[in-house]
Order: sequence, then C-alpha cells, then structure tokens
Amino acid sequence: MVIPKGMSTRKIRTTCSYCGCGCQINLEVSDTKLIRVIPHKGFGLNSLNKGSICIKGTLGHHFIRHKDRLRKPLIKKGKGFQEVNWDEALDLVADSLSRIRAAYGADSIAGLGSAKCTNEENYVMQKFMRAVIGTNNIDHCARHCHASSIAALAAAFGSAAMTNSISDIEKADVILLIGSNTTENHPVIGIKIRNAVARKGKKLIVVDPREIDLAKYADMWLRPVPGTDVAWLNGMMHVIIAEDLWNKGYVETRTENFLALKETVKKYNPELVEKITGILPQDLIKAAHLYARAERASIIYAMGMTQYVKGTDNVKAVANLAMLCGNVGIEGGGVNPLRGQNNVQGACDMGSLPDLLPGYQSLSDAATIHKFEETWGVPLPTAPGLTATEILTASKEGRIKALYIMGENPLISFPDSSYMREALKRLEFLVVQDIFLTETGKLAAIVLPSASFAEKDGTFTNTERRIQRVRQAFVPYEDAKLDWEIITLVSERMGYKMGYQSPEDIMQEIASLTPIYGGIYYARLEKQGIQWPCPDENHPGTPFLHKDGFDRGLGLFHPVEFAPPTELPDEDYPFILSTGRVRYHYNTGTLSRRCSNLNRRYPEPFVEINPIDATVLGIDNGTFVRVSSRRGSVIAKVRITERIPAGVLFIPFHFREAAANLLTLIALDPIAKIPEYKFCAVNVKPLKGIGSKKD
Repeated sequence: MVIPKGMSTRKIRTTCSYCGCGCQINLEVSDTKLIRVIPHKGFGLNSLNKGSICIKGTLGHHFIRHKDRLRKPLIKKGKGFQEVNWDEALDLVADSLSRIRAAYGADSIAGLGSAKCTNEENYVMQKFMRAVIGTNNIDHCARHCHASSIAALAAAFGSAAMTNSISDIEKADVILLIGSNTTENHPVIGIKIRNAVARKGKKLIVVDPREIDLAKYADMWLRPVPGTDVAWLNGMMHVIIAEDLWNKGYVETRTENFLALKETVKKYNPELVEKITGILPQDLIKAAHLYARAERASIIYAMGMTQYVKGTDNVKAVANLAMLCGNVGIEGGGVNPLRGQNNVQGACDMGSLPDLLPGYQSLSDAATIHKFEETWGVPLPTAPGLTATEILTASKEGRIKALYIMGENPLISFPDSSYMREALKRLEFLVVQDIFLTETGKLAAIVLPSASFAEKDGTFTNTERRIQRVRQAFVPYEDAKLDWEIITLVSERMGYKMGYQSPEDIMQEIASLTPIYGGIYYARLEKQGIQWPCPDENHPGTPFLHKDGFDRGLGLFHPVEFAPPTELPDEDYPFILSTGRVRYHYNTGTLSRRCSNLNRRYPEPFVEINPIDATVLGIDNGTFVRVSSRRGSVIAKVRITERIPAGVLFIPFHFREAAANLLTLIALDPIAKIPEYKFCAVNVKPLKGIGSKKD
C-alpha cells in the first residue's frame, strides 16, 4: 500500500491476534484508521516471524474499525435489540446474575472466557466467576482444541504445555508431524518446518489421512484411517522395543511403568497395525527406525490428534513414544502441541478452566486455596465446575440458568449446533460480550460492546509458552469498553470491588499468585517476550521443559489401547466427515470474513471429496451437494481432490452458511471432555441442476 504524501502515521508494535504463533507485528495507524500491518523485523529468540507474517497477519486486521463493530450496549426488546447506556446495561447484568444466584445458587451460573482476549482479561473473568459468583463453572475454547493435551501431558510429565521452543524445530534431526496442517493453520511454523527439511536436511515424517502441503516435503507420509492413531503409535513402539532401539538409560532413570507399556504394545505388531490403520508394515517399520535412531526427534501435533473421544489416549501415546526414545528434556526434541488461537495457552494459564486455578494450581490443595482466599478476600468454591460442553448440556437440562460469555461464539464453534441453539434458548439470562453481534449474541438478553486487541494493553501467551505484550493503537471503538473493565464494573455492582487501574495492575497480582508467572512484569517484556516457567524477576524464562527432571518427578508411561471412534459409517451414512481450517480464514469467521482481501481469495465454503467417490455419486467439480448427518445438513460446492482419501469428506468450519458443526456430534473424551470434531458419519446427495457442469 502506498501511503499518501504528507500523511502522518505511527507504528505500534503488538502481537498478532490470529493463531498461536505469536508473531510480532507493527500496526501502522493514522488517527483512527489502520493504514497497514507490517511484520516487526526484530531478531533473536523472541522474533518467531523474523520479518515475515502470513496472509491473515498482513490482510486480516481491518476488522478493527469495521462498520459492523458494536457501538453501544444492546438489550433484547421483543425480537430485536435496543441501544442503551452503560449504566442501564451493567445494572441489568449485575441485577440478573444476583437474582439468579439468590434463587438457584451460585452453580446455576457459568462463564466462558476467551482465547481471543488477553491474559489479564481471562484472569479477571475467572476471578469474577470464583470470587464474585462463587462457582468454578468457568471454561473456554481450549476445551474444544487441546483439553486432551492438558490432561495427558499433565498425567505423563506433570505439566501441560508445549515442551520446547519453536526455534527448536531446526535443531531436531527428525520431525514427526501428526494431525497438523501446519502451513494452513500455523503458517510461520509451517515455513520453519519446510525450511528445516529443504535447507537443513532434516528428516520429516508426516502422519495425516489428508495430503497436506508438507507431505510433499516429507521423507515419509503415512496415511492412516482417521481415528486410528493409538494403533500406529503403539505399533511404532512395538517395533522400537522389539528391535532394541529404545533409550534404556533414559527409561530406567527418568521414567516409570515401562513394563506395563511394553506388555501393552507387544500385540501391536505391524500386521495388526495394517489391519486397523491401513499403514503398510514396511512403512511403519521404516518410520519407527527414523524416529528411534535420531539423536534429537521432535513430535509436533495439533487438533487432528486431540479432537477425538480418545484424544487423551492419543496424546498419552505420543508422550509414551517421546519418553521411550529419550526425547523429552532436550533441545530439538519434545512433545509440542500447536495451540490454535492467539491466546489459548494464556487463557489456560490464567485458570479459565473448571478444575484448575491460575498456573494450573489445584482446587484440592488447601495451601493454594488459602493463598487465593487471602488475596481475594473471600472464601472460594473447591468443587470442580462444568466444562464448556457440559455447561451447554446443563443449560438444555435447566440446571444452568445464566451464562456470561466473553469473546466466544459457541453457536458456530460447538458441536451439534442445533442442540446448542436450543440449549442457549433455554437460559433465563444470557449475556454476550464481544466486538461484533455474533450468531450467539443474537440469542442474548444483553450484548456488551468490547474492545478489539488493537484497542487494549495486556499480554498474550503463544504456543511455546512465550508471554508477549499487546499494545494499544486506538482508543476503544465508539462506546465500547475494555473486557476487564466491563467485568470489574459488573463486579462492583455486585458488591465486590476489584480495584484495578490498568492491565499492569492485574499482571502484578497474577505474578504474586502464579509461580510460573512469578517473574513476569511489563518492564521485562518491552524488548522481548519470556517463556514460562519464570519464577522470579531474575529468571530468564525456560526455552524447553523437563531438562533436569519431570514436574511430577518421573515421567509416567500410560499404556493405552486402540478403540474406534464413536459414530462409524454405515449404510445410511457411509462417509467419514472431518473438519478443519483454511489459510485465509479463522475459526467462526467473525474476524477474517470481515476482511475483504481475505474474502476475495476465499469467498465460499466447499466440501472435499475423492475422485473415486465423486464418480460413484455422479458429481463434478462445482456441483452443489447436501451433506447430512444424524443431526443436520449443509449445502456446499464440491471440490474433487485426491488430497482426501476415498470414503472421507473434509469441510472447513469458518462458514456460517455451511456450518460444519451442524453435522458434528456431542461425543466427549471421558477425561478431557473434548468433543469428537474430527470424525462423524455423513451421507452426500447431489443437488441436480445447481452448479453441475453437466447441467
């Protein structure tokens, strides 16, 4: 973009608001207008992007001053909304929540934090639910992406986060990439993986049913049947143990329960694994050799591993493999879940979880509870609350009467959207706090206009545990307010004064209560971010975890058995549906689809189908089809491609007009309570006369 001569502009360095990479960007602004976004050209460990950003980072931030932004609080009047002033809106929220709490008890109210909001705002939100409302019914979207990572890694290692740094990718000899379309979902990390292979000669194993871009660069691409990850992971471990390739010294000194693992994987020979997964025995053996013989091997995975009813078992199997070969606690190794949204890691860190306080501190630890009660000045509930999906189920059943949503759009992002709509409509009181009137907001009793990331100060924590500054470039739009400010104003009206004057005040309280953030102060973050754990102000941060031992003491092997997904294809619903993202859009499309440059590049939804299936169904590229599950149906154009295997369909979930989550089911991992987004049974019917080349 050419800047008009004489225009006065300024650059504000901040952190990108899209994926979990945490790229540093400069917002170039003039008065109230965003002129352009350019990458911050810093170097060193802090600068992941080192002068480059993806297409969303470049062209995807013009939603900041979009005409659709909420200007004033809205109260539902009949079938529409009426603008009101802040005093009336805040009084209604406080009075309604107080009334419902008095009538039904604190646990009749729930809240959803947001991976799009700052650490400070998520901290205030969970504090509001616990200290003001008196419930642990607080959760956020991590429940639907990496809850299984949190559960499994905490059980295996004692802490639940990406173990290594993004810069470690280039230090690995072998990269095992599982269920992550990295160049689409985390483009800058995808470039690092590609460069590690193409320029530095690193070995890459891609495991994914869909042919992702990085499969072209891989030494090996394994294409298992969807939902069979435990089987091939156990199969790799079978080979490694049988051929004596495991790291005996590491296993003997740093882990426990190896014999149980050995006994479990004994039956997963390559022939059995082929029957379950379709992976040829020779390919499984070759992949096992590549990984086990590497001096340093990194496992990178994303939601293609976690979003199953056996997602926790999948991640436990990954942890087993990494420990078996001594790849945890070293540079260039580790178990590395890629977090989806800009601050999903931080929202977890801040205690936007129903069973953990900030810093993953236990509700069952008396000393921890006492510490928070002393600081917050109130007794706290200790019974774990409901998870995000359980909150909506309880709403449908009448047990949750009021829901406070900050920056989430569950009507589009939660599974089985029709069920979720009925659940939200059953609430006595729904308040939604957001920057746009979302599909969920349209069902609310009151909608509160909040500030965008470019209108606030604070911090985000990226996928590698790096806490980075977010800096204000604009004053809040029209009459919008900062998310933390709104919550504190409601809190005051309910009789609890939080007393914060700035986000920096909030971070100081976080540091005082949260050991892993103990040394995090804004002055230290000015030049570069810091990776937790950072226990004191002299600590430099931690590039990789478990160097000298696991947080739980010894790493724990968890033997896990293969079990199939919940809803298998049958005669009526013969296809497997998987969902995911595309490079040009993001999550529910609330932000990216309001950016014209992104919409021009990717204007409409589609359904990918294999040529074999297209031939049987008699459909061509561009044909409109109806894809149906037992829960609903959507209409979209066909894209015929060999990227997807026969019998499997793929639909991106960004498009409300073909909302993929109308089809997905509420089947939950029993431990992490994460839904099975990546597998459900569907059928496909051509819509004759619409979009077909034949017509």
